[in-house]
Amino acid sequence: MRPLLILRPEPAASETAARAAAFGLASCVAPLFTVAAIPWSADDPAAYDVLMLTSVNALRHGGAQLAAYHGLPVFAVGEATATAARAAGFTRITAGDRDIHVLLAMIAAAGHAHVLHLAGREHREVDHPALRIVRKIVYAADPVDGLPGAAREALAGGAVAMLHSPRAAARFAALAPDRGRTRIAAISPAAARAAGEGWAQVAVAERPDDAALLAAAAGLCDQAG
Repeated sequence: MRPLLILRPEPAASETAARAAAFGLASCVAPLFTVAAIPWSADDPAAYDVLMLTSVNALRHGGAQLAAYHGLPVFAVGEATATAARAAGFTRITAGDRDIHVLLAMIAAAGHAHVLHLAGREHREVDHPALRIVRKIVYAADPVDGLPGAAREALAGGAVAMLHSPRAAARFAALAPDRGRTRIAAISPAAARAAGEGWAQVAVAERPDDAALLAAAAGLCDQAG
């Protein structure tokens, strides 16, 4: 059985590796990005109707300032981010689709207008005509210079690369030594498109979450040849 190559940042990478091990899958963890907090300041929460969270990293790296917004309702992209928001002390949480456009439509449909988005430095600039969105940058994900030797060895041995985001897919495409011999599993059609063409095989998760991506990758791991 082929091993997995897990490329998402820590600590999420080790969490995925543990899930893979529970299914009997060997894995190599080689994050493509290192994530770190960026200094920021909280302003008056009364200026906002809702807090929007599009990544668990905003909660992991937002710091003590997050407490200023505990009274706001939260709209989170995906159940994992919603779960992290609960753990961080937020109580009124709506978990939306991992598609940020769907999440924005949900916020507008709920009657909110003023949105605070805690985001990463390399975020997607998306808007909605009914919403005024203020973004505060609370973390950055910086790319690594290259794939470590262990990752290259795993790929040479037929490892299946898991691509958790379009940005990760594009970065892996720039670093992968041999597309024609590499199988990839993408978390979404957008991630698959970002990876480009020429791969030995591509699988796309049925849902944009880690469990579905792991299932798609496992299907490739089971294949011989």
